[in-house]
Amino acid sequence: MMWSEKYRPKNLLEMIGNEEAKESFVKWLAKWVKGTKPILLVGPPGIGKTTMAVLGAKHFGYDLVSLNASDVRNKQRLQEVLNPVLGNTGLLGKIMIFVDEVDGIHGRADFGGVGALVDILKEPTVPIILAANSDSSDKMKDIKKTTTIIRMKPIPPRLLRFYLEAILRKEGASLKIGTMIKLVLDSRGDIRSILNSAQALVSGFELQTEKSFETTDIESAINAFFKAKSSEEAMAILYSLRIDPQEKINAFYSSVITSALSNEDMTEMLEVISEADMLYGKIMREQQWRLLRYLDSILVRLYKKDVSVRYSQYNLPWPLITRLRWDGKAIKELEASLAKKMHVSRSTFATFYLPYFLMCIKNKSLEIDLNETENEIIQKEMATIK
Repeated sequence: MMWSEKYRPKNLLEMIGNEEAKESFVKWLAKWVKGTKPILLVGPPGIGKTTMAVLGAKHFGYDLVSLNASDVRNKQRLQEVLNPVLGNTGLLGKIMIFVDEVDGIHGRADFGGVGALVDILKEPTVPIILAANSDSSDKMKDIKKTTTIIRMKPIPPRLLRFYLEAILRKEGASLKIGTMIKLVLDSRGDIRSILNSAQALVSGFELQTEKSFETTDIESAINAFFKAKSSEEAMAILYSLRIDPQEKINAFYSSVITSALSNEDMTEMLEVISEADMLYGKIMREQQWRLLRYLDSILVRLYKKDVSVRYSQYNLPWPLITRLRWDGKAIKELEASLAKKMHVSRSTFATFYLPYFLMCIKNKSLEIDLNETENEIIQKEMATIK
């Protein structure tokens, strides 16, 4: 088990640092009545915003309904999730709503979600907690007006060192004083980051340098990851794979979908890869490069003992595969037609046949006008396959 999960606080008293913020939060929740302004927790990743919300709900006997930015971008989606909750509070018991990464709502994908959320914040009928890494953006103005802001700070280096030493004692492990100081400074107050790094070191893995970044073999690393004997070993391998993040996600995606997996394992792994891709998309959109430290924490969930996955690579870049596979209406219609002709399911065609079909288009061995009739397209494709 990852130390960041194993040593997650069990109650509010076990949380380290941010004592003033914690006190303000407890007072707000203890005195909450209908109409009380929602709370906006603001601070960098890894300092306990989500943990505070979860433990607060537990301590005061609330059932927590958790959402993130992807759930609230779309007005219809937001209403589907919250209307049943807000309209049946008496039947459902004590409900608390937590919306994480609310500063990531805005953008081209925002289809009325912000306005709908602000309307709910203005007249809250249940406790509502929002979390954001930053509130400096102009796009956060409407949300800030309807909330009470509690600012959380990175954990001080001295306190973080004491905490790390306590964890190491519990694990019966030790690190050199210089190594601990470096971990503390590099973490910048991020508890999850320091625990993940310390666990990797204790497991016998040395944190990567720029030299290792240039010499890592992606094929060997992916194969070693899935052959690892434990999740700790798998995490150490991930840390050693210091390549472009998008290339890393692409490598796992192409390897997973070409492996003989059960439907359940395939679904679970693709959900993990989707989550990793969403995180990287957020990093690129908002230039929040510090969030890269969490990419491996997501991808390590792909590890499953005795599940056979081997490295595989497509010639098409990940963005093109994703765009053509998921966003193109014409491509989806084409999938249905060709899958029927080949007597396979749409998912099978999309997974195993479509990539080669796209490579034919890329290499100009097959030209398709998406306005052509279904029969014309099928005849061209079948001729190419033959």
